[in-house]
Amino acid sequence: MDLILLEKIPNLGNLGDRVKVKPGYGRNYLLPKRKAVLATAEKLAEFERRRAELETKAAEQLAAAESRRDSLTGVKITIIQKAGDEGKLFGSVGTYDIAEAATKAGCPLERHEIRLSEGLLRHTGDYEIDVQFHSDVVAKLSLSIVAE
Repeated sequence: MDLILLEKIPNLGNLGDRVKVKPGYGRNYLLPKRKAVLATAEKLAEFERRRAELETKAAEQLAAAESRRDSLTGVKITIIQKAGDEGKLFGSVGTYDIAEAATKAGCPLERHEIRLSEGLLRHTGDYEIDVQFHSDVVAKLSLSIVAE
């Protein structure tokens, strides 16, 4: 399936790239979320007319993501959880808990922006969490999990 990307998609392409993807990925994700359009002659001509508008929109999103990253610099979040004697938590800390704690601390985050590369956190301690605001903008969040 040939598509024209309307925004940058990680591991696929940039704005305006013509890409070939599997039909299911295009039909079920890219097209419904308006991240791409079918690569027909009419759509290609329409895209070229709208290119400047889409590029300015992409630049605004990138600038907003960079400002959010700058506001997150130096912020340390503390989460208090019940834990055993050896530091193992009763339960775990996931993206929901981190987003909620960051929002309470004055740095609003969404769950889908938080990247836990090793899965849920199950021990007390200090962690560096990646927060991806944009495909090009990743920030580090200092997280401390302490026993109750």
